Amino acid sequence: MPPINLDRRDFLRATAMGLGGASLIGRNSWPDTVGAPPSYNGPNVVIIRFGGGVRRLETIDPEHTYAPYFLRELCPQGTLYTNMELTSLQKVETGHGQGTLQILNGKYNAFTNVSTHLFGERFESHVPTVFEYLRKTYSVPDHETLIVNGEDRKDEEFYSFSNHHLFGATYRCNTLSLYRYKIHILQRQIDEGRFDGEDLEEKLKELKELASLDQRIGAPEPSPQIEGFWDRWREFYGETGLVNARGDRLLTELATRAMKELRPRLLMVNYNDPDYVHWGNPSHYTQGIAVIDQGIRQIIEFARADDFYAGNTVFFIVPDCGRDSNRLTAVPFQHHFNSKSAHEIFGFVMGPGMARGQVIDRQCDQICVAATIGQVMNMPTEFAEGPALEEVFA
Repeated sequence: MPPINLDRRDFLRATAMGLGGASLIGRNSWPDTVGAPPSYNGPNVVIIRFGGGVRRLETIDPEHTYAPYFLRELCPQGTLYTNMELTSLQKVETGHGQGTLQILNGKYNAFTNVSTHLFGERFESHVPTVFEYLRKTYSVPDHETLIVNGEDRKDEEFYSFSNHHLFGATYRCNTLSLYRYKIHILQRQIDEGRFDGEDLEEKLKELKELASLDQRIGAPEPSPQIEGFWDRWREFYGETGLVNARGDRLLTELATRAMKELRPRLLMVNYNDPDYVHWGNPSHYTQGIAVIDQGIRQIIEFARADDFYAGNTVFFIVPDCGRDSNRLTAVPFQHHFNSKSAHEIFGFVMGPGMARGQVIDRQCDQICVAATIGQVMNMPTEFAEGPALEEVFA
């Protein structure tokens, strides 16, 4: 395909007109959204947040990587962007929540922390996420659009929908996490009559507090499919939380079980273990990268062995943010100082119909991911500002 000579301003103008960039590089026209939306028959998409903030040095540098499977085995099978960044031209914070929302909505924002809790960090998207675009464009139930979230990241439980008046909670996705399981198991225990008297009053109060963490809509009514998922989890792992894996290994287990039982068409796995470096031990950071590398392998191997996902799934792997490189500090792996290396990340795309064996070193932005997902899934992403990563399309 000949190159498209289109500068950034022209592309953004086309995006604002509702083209989302895809028709500019040869994709099909969008489905007709008048009336009932059509069924979705395109490829599945799995977004893996190589999260908790990671530097290029310990991930995609062959001499220093702690992710050998990802770098040496997976990257030759797709397109690796070695010079992806979070822009330094706007007021963009190098944080986990901000980066996650930028992956999902394709727009840089000066996010406002709306958390009411001490040390809390909660951000809300003002433009739609890719989950909302998918569910508005196609008839996809909410249990087939999932975020798998970490147990220590309650403020990230609510990235499932934006505040945009044309999208929002109607088109939200579901979230799987131990926080959600706690709500489920407590409700089940109350329904089974496990408590009475003051104990029951205390448990009802606890349930109300858990369910009210999202001040916008509270805890949504879970679908029968999600309730069934948690019932099977309870039967297998029990109620204590001491049997199942923890940290990012838990996220891998939740993700592969969800792929088997719920068949999500769009799935995001928010890994985060490298962020435990804030405790002060550098090995928490490097070990966290290794755990994510193992998790990526398990998810890829599951997808390739499963009839629903094999040959019909596109993977996006991208960090939420980078990390600092200050050698004068005891732990030179922070990310809150907005340094150059904290803005430096990478991106990777792999799947059927995607180019293989490419290493692209041109500068590109984290916000390009959303438009690329829109193009893969043939849906408009009209409020995303980043252009699609055109090199990935074979």
